[in-house]
Amino acid sequence: MLDIRFIRENPDAVKENIRKKFQEEKLPLVDQVIELDRRNREAMTEANNLRSARNTLSKQVGMLMGQAKKDPSKLEEAEAAKAQVKANAERLAELERLEDELAKEIHKIMLVIPQMIDPSVPIGPDDSANVEVQRFGDPVVPDYEIPYHTDIMDRFDGIDLDAAGRVSGAGFYYLMGDIARLHEAVLAYARDFMINKGFTFCIPPFMIHGNVVEGVMSQTDMDAMMYKIEGEDLYLIGTSEHSMIGKFIDQIIPEDKLPQTLTSYSPCFRKEKGSHGIEERGVYRIHQFEKQEMIVVCKPEDSMAWYEKMWQYSVELFRSMDIPVRQLECCSGDLADLKVKSCDIEAWSPRQKKYFEVCSCSNLGDAQARRLKMRVKGENGTYLPHTLNNTVVAPPRMLIAFLENNLQADGTVKIPEVLWPYMGGTQVLVPKH
Repeated sequence: MLDIRFIRENPDAVKENIRKKFQEEKLPLVDQVIELDRRNREAMTEANNLRSARNTLSKQVGMLMGQAKKDPSKLEEAEAAKAQVKANAERLAELERLEDELAKEIHKIMLVIPQMIDPSVPIGPDDSANVEVQRFGDPVVPDYEIPYHTDIMDRFDGIDLDAAGRVSGAGFYYLMGDIARLHEAVLAYARDFMINKGFTFCIPPFMIHGNVVEGVMSQTDMDAMMYKIEGEDLYLIGTSEHSMIGKFIDQIIPEDKLPQTLTSYSPCFRKEKGSHGIEERGVYRIHQFEKQEMIVVCKPEDSMAWYEKMWQYSVELFRSMDIPVRQLECCSGDLADLKVKSCDIEAWSPRQKKYFEVCSCSNLGDAQARRLKMRVKGENGTYLPHTLNNTVVAPPRMLIAFLENNLQADGTVKIPEVLWPYMGGTQVLVPKH
C-alpha cells in the first residue's frame, strides 16, 4: 500500500505504474482517492478549528451567563453564544462522521492501488513475458524413460491418492514409506540449511485474523487462496509468510534489532481454484502441503541486497541435491500488487524437458509494513521497514524435481550426500516393484 502523500504529490507516476502493470481499469482510482483525501483534509481542518474554538466559546458563555445575573440585557447575548456552542458541537459530530466515512473509502481504494515496482522489473502483461536471467547446473535428459512423478512414487508404494480422495476429496494425498521419509528429510535439511545461514527457526500459528490477512496480501489473492474458519475471524494460512510477517503487526522494532531473519515451518492450505492440466495433477497443485519459508524484515536501504541473497540461497539448496535450476525474473504484469520485485526459481524436469516453479522470492518494500502498522525506531525517529519472503522448499512440488533428477536407469533413486543424515544413512531408494 502506498503513502497517500506520495499519491497526492506524484499522481502521474502512480498512473504510469498502473499502466506498466496492465491494470488500466484502476487508473480512475488515483483521481478518486486524491479527491477523497482533499475532502478528508478539509473536514479535518474544519473539525480542528471547531475544537480549538470550543474552549473559547465555553468560557465566553460562562462569562456572559455570570454577567446576565447582574444585567438581564446580557441574557440574549449569552443565549446566542450557547446556541453557537450547540451548533458547533453538532457540526463537529457531523465532521467526525464524515472523516470516518472518508477514511474508510480512502483505505479501501488504497488497498487496491498497486505498489510502485522497481525500475529493473521487465515490462510485460503476464508470466509469458517473464525473463530467464541465468541457469545453474546442466538440464540433462537421460536416455531412459522418466515416468510421471506419481508413477515413480507408486513403485515405492509411496503415495495413495485414492484413499485421500475417499477421505478428503481431490487435491489431497497420502505419502507413505520411503517417499514420506524423503519428504520429511528434505524439510529437516532445509530447516538446518537456513539455520546455518543465520536465520532463526520458528513454528508460527497456522491460523490468522482477518486484519493480518489484509495486511500481508491483496484482496484478490486472499479470495483466490484463503480458507476461512466458519463463524470465526480466523483464516488458514496459505504460507507461513502470512503469520511470520503478521508477528510484527502494530509493533515498533528497535533499529538495532534489524534485520529480523526468520525461517519457518508450517502446513499450508490453498483453495487452488480452477482446472489444471495433466502436468499439474498428482502432488503438483494441491490444497494442503508443508513448507519451509524464509522472511526478512530490514532497513529500506538493505532490502535489495537481502533480495539477492535470498534467491541465491534457493539456488544453493537445490544444487546441493543435484537439481538443475534457473532464475526467472517476473515481469510487471505477473507481480502481485504488493510486490516491488520478484523472481522465481524453477527446477528442471527431465520428463517434461522444461523448468517449473519451485520457489518464489519477493521484495515487498514497505507495503506490508504500512498495512500492518509496523515501525522501526531509529536515531532520527520512526520509519517503515521493508519485508521480503522466499520459499526455502515446498516438498510435494520439490519431490517431483527431486525424483525426476535423481531417478536412475534401474529404477532406483539416488539420495544426495546432504540428505544421508536425514535418511538414516540411506544412500539409494530401491523400488518395491
